[in-house]
Amino acid sequence: MFRSTLLLLILAWLPAAQARIELGSPAASADATIGCMFPLAGRAAIYGRDSIAAMKLALADLAAEVKVGQVPRLRILVEDDRSKASVATRIAEQFIDRDKVRFLCGVVSSGVAQAVSRVSHKKKVIMVGTDHASSRLTIENFHRYYFRVSNDTWTSMAAGARYLADLQKKNRWQRLAFIGPDYDYGHVVWRDLEQALERLGVRYEVTAHLWPRLYEPDYTAYIARLKAAQPDIVVTALWGGDFIAFLKQALPAGLLDKSLLANFDTGGNYDVLVSLGEEAPAGLILSARHHNNWPATARNRKFVSDFYRLEGRFPTYAAEGAYAGIIAIGRALATAGLQADNDKLIRVLEGMHLSLPEDPEGYVSHIDPETHQIIQAQAIGEVERNTAFSPARLMLGRWTVYRAEELQPPLDLVRSRRAKAVGAAGNPGSRRPPRSNL
Repeated sequence: MFRSTLLLLILAWLPAAQARIELGSPAASADATIGCMFPLAGRAAIYGRDSIAAMKLALADLAAEVKVGQVPRLRILVEDDRSKASVATRIAEQFIDRDKVRFLCGVVSSGVAQAVSRVSHKKKVIMVGTDHASSRLTIENFHRYYFRVSNDTWTSMAAGARYLADLQKKNRWQRLAFIGPDYDYGHVVWRDLEQALERLGVRYEVTAHLWPRLYEPDYTAYIARLKAAQPDIVVTALWGGDFIAFLKQALPAGLLDKSLLANFDTGGNYDVLVSLGEEAPAGLILSARHHNNWPATARNRKFVSDFYRLEGRFPTYAAEGAYAGIIAIGRALATAGLQADNDKLIRVLEGMHLSLPEDPEGYVSHIDPETHQIIQAQAIGEVERNTAFSPARLMLGRWTVYRAEELQPPLDLVRSRRAKAVGAAGNPGSRRPPRSNL
């Protein structure tokens, strides 16, 4: 009886013990330890696996690009947050209390990121977000320890609103429907799109708002409601496996027969393009936070080819976000000094310029000191045949590119949303008013 019970306890313990992955320098020689959280199982697991691979590339590029003697020896710990806020909170606290990490990083779900950001603020440990996108994290819930190094929902929706405004001049669309996951990310996408369209003076009628749960397996009823609403265009914030499942059900149901479908933040991800197979659906407008075939720069080609050599496959956009996160942390330590305190590291990160794979020629990403959000350009494309990135038979092309300066949240919007959040929460201590040069 005792031996059976002991065996069960050991088996129950093993998955947690095996879940931790360590990269980089060993604990005894590391200059800094970074605690990262990603989903490593389920629909979103590919983003965790791609992030781990990209962090390996970042370590190699730091060693090659940073001056000899200034390259920080980084130890990276990765654990599976299972896309659950409670799990990620526990992991983040253990990273800080037990492993003495100097940075937290990663996180795919915006809802999970909100929880980890609260730990970062409470514990005064810098968090570098690499994938989640809710603009609430850098506007309403801004605090000095949080930074994000991938496009957020405001960036994507500002680009999407410009695309829709231009499209309306061509085809006179009027009726718009929206479908997004029923949690922070989905609702913030809709709010950001509404505000961006309003600022451009776009007039339209909303025919439906639909909110399926995250990881919904069956979208049949939602697709039927979208078709009944008869929109000219459907905008969706479904992402990853959810968007793939939605497309697999929506295309044969004829949703695109009379409506365009746009996903401006995550829809152009490589795994989505692979899932489409051979046929390029007409009326599909997509973008993502990184593209394997845009921009056509030496740095992007190097990143994509390095990833392929390492993994034997092409990356999803999550990879470039994780790559940027480790590059930002490494360069901050190299600039501020290995023993620099948080105040100095924050000053270095604020306004930091980073040449990244997704930067078009002549542009360098930089972190806005007022929001701690990276400022980047965005390209929106249409699906077309392209077999250069097998097993995908389709990629995006016919690009419309929006300059980074067009996509930065306006000062008055940042002020207004922060003021409303402070009034609702009654807690102004974690936020600071923007300066006039935002």
